[in-house]
Amino acid sequence: MPATFDPLNASPRATLATAVLPRRVRRLLEQLYALVSDEIAPQMERMLAEFEQQLFRQADQARNPGLQSGYLETLRLVRLRRSDLIPRYLSGLEASLSGVREAAAGMSRLATAAAPEFRELRLVDDSEVDENTVLRSLSSRHESRAGLGLMLLGQRFGVLAGMPAFDCERLPVGPQRLIRGFAQACQPLQISPESRLDLYRVFDQQVMLGYAALVESMNQLLVRENVLPSLSFVPLRTRPQAQDKPAPAAEAAARGADPAQPAADADTRPAGPRPYTAWTTAPAAADGAPDFATLQRWLAERRDLVDKLRPRTAQPDAPQPPSPLSTAELVAGLERLDEAAARGAQPLRKIADLRQAVLAQRRAAGAEAALSREDGDVFELLGLLFDEIEQRLRGDALISSLLNRLQPPLLHAALRDRSLLAADGHPALQLLNTVAEAGARWTPNEEADPQLHEPLRQAVEHVVEQRGSAQSFDSANQRLQEHLHAQARKAEVAERRFVEAARGKEKLELAKRRAQQALEQTVAGQRLPRFVQTLLNQAWTDVLTLTQLRHGEDSPAWQRQLQITGQIVAANQGAGSEALRGLDGDIEHALTLVGYHGDDARAIARQLTAGPVANEDAASRTELAMKLRQRSRLGEDNAAAAAPRAPLPPRDEREQACFERLRALPFGTWFEFVQNQQGDAVRRRLSWFSPVTDNALFVNQRGQRAAEHSLDALARMMARGQARVVEQERSRLVDRAWHAALDALRGFGGRGRDEAASAQGEPT
Repeated sequence: MPATFDPLNASPRATLATAVLPRRVRRLLEQLYALVSDEIAPQMERMLAEFEQQLFRQADQARNPGLQSGYLETLRLVRLRRSDLIPRYLSGLEASLSGVREAAAGMSRLATAAAPEFRELRLVDDSEVDENTVLRSLSSRHESRAGLGLMLLGQRFGVLAGMPAFDCERLPVGPQRLIRGFAQACQPLQISPESRLDLYRVFDQQVMLGYAALVESMNQLLVRENVLPSLSFVPLRTRPQAQDKPAPAAEAAARGADPAQPAADADTRPAGPRPYTAWTTAPAAADGAPDFATLQRWLAERRDLVDKLRPRTAQPDAPQPPSPLSTAELVAGLERLDEAAARGAQPLRKIADLRQAVLAQRRAAGAEAALSREDGDVFELLGLLFDEIEQRLRGDALISSLLNRLQPPLLHAALRDRSLLAADGHPALQLLNTVAEAGARWTPNEEADPQLHEPLRQAVEHVVEQRGSAQSFDSANQRLQEHLHAQARKAEVAERRFVEAARGKEKLELAKRRAQQALEQTVAGQRLPRFVQTLLNQAWTDVLTLTQLRHGEDSPAWQRQLQITGQIVAANQGAGSEALRGLDGDIEHALTLVGYHGDDARAIARQLTAGPVANEDAASRTELAMKLRQRSRLGEDNAAAAAPRAPLPPRDEREQACFERLRALPFGTWFEFVQNQQGDAVRRRLSWFSPVTDNALFVNQRGQRAAEHSLDALARMMARGQARVVEQERSRLVDRAWHAALDALRGFGGRGRDEAASAQGEPT
């Protein structure tokens, strides 16, 4: 293979010494680099020695001279170039750390380049696919093993980078970057793809073996350096689907945030269908599901009604009905259609088309034929099901194509096992549901998961090749469910980050309320200069908020700030400012902690401590007031989101019932929000809500924050039918489509019985 070397005129790799970083951030990154390099470098030496021994053993045990010479050549290349491998790898690691504050720009460039133009498309070698698969597998395994430590490390790297928390893909010391960095460092070795894969596995066994402990060491280092030292993980309560009485979300939130908030009583928990809370859809319990005989009876009643409504014409010499095909003959005809499609014939798109094509085959052979009643009912029922599914899709061409490909295998399976449609847990229906939900209307196009398309295609192709055998559906569905569970775990991690952020916002809001309350109590009944009052309400309230947030109510720091607040108020009441002269530095330092620059902090401290006889001119006060108006305050995003709105009328009886139900719902409940007059809805997951602020956080199917609503607004939306709770019994798209088809059949059957009764009662 061709070598991959850096060009001679390439820019040198970035280093921590030359990176444009704050001094403290650079020092912390240098400590992290020293920790990781000291841990990894000796292990890489052992890894190379082990790899050379492995190559020697393979050459010694080779079955022919050609293989032996290949192993010996690889051994020669590794020994020739191994001295540069470790420095090159560590250099790449340092460059990755030095660009920690450029990660956001890098990710945006990567997203921009994710959709290549036509001229950039190329065929991918099998070896390249295998290599990416191995690297991805190694990374995902270590992400799962060190998941909690990586999440905490990502939060702390977000602080170092001055941006939101890093996920595993962006983390410079995460498994993906470490393993792919090693793959890049191995390119100049010029060894074969098979040997590179062996080297990656040895790297995993020798170097990454203690990765989870290394993550803990990095977290401990940052804790010692006061980077989010109090950060901890509070797991979300899991609620198994089989749990009959889920604990209400308000109760858990009240325990964690407001001890005075009453927990939801058992009597207020919602009765009736349970809400759906899982990430991956599971089949509902088949309570009273109709069997195939019942379905046949409903179909017969529908045919009778259609016959009664159809005009009758006299046919004295009607031909004898053709003899029905046996199920074995029907399956053989479907297999011939499959073979024709494999040879390039246009695949049939509808169940009814498959039926007509099979009968046309029989007529072409010179004999009229029909389907037996049982087989014809299978065709009709599957046709009804697929028609209902199509109405619930958003028009994704790939998903529609996969559903069309899935129809013949499902026909094969249903003809062999007529109880398939009555068995909610059948692997064939689970696979059908997974494919259909990938194109469901409740998932907007921009939120669809492109990584799911290839596993879906592989699963459908597998059952098509096996012609719908029970084992093929089972194995394809099992592999697909493994992928879905992996995606669900990633969504849970993403959701957890947003929940922690929402809890942090709530703590900030509570601290702001307590700071405002303390200031009002101190100033109560006092007449202060208007400008001093403005400074207290804005700048000094931020100081009190930060102190309350960091140290709490009973801390000496909070008591000290309350004492300074009282002295400021007293000094501006004419009690003399001499006692405050020594506090200028404390006030100025406190203001710098909430983001004020040195000059502004000194000016504010001077205004607060000068007393009523301050000789500052009006121009300086005006300039300072303008700066205050232009400056963002502590937690201003929260304030902007909760901007005062026009007061709403009190909730009516229905809205109040919805509000009480909301406060008793478990976290993780899925909602559907109606988007337009056509009734199209999107699904959102209620991840968390605050019993203090009543703000509710919603995420999408990928765990990303999608919306925030107040519980009051959400209750009004539910009362108007603009939002609804997804029930566990009807959570799957296939369940909804199937029940809609059954409701239509029941309606026909009921009308048929009414027509028959009225016909018998009419006088002749």
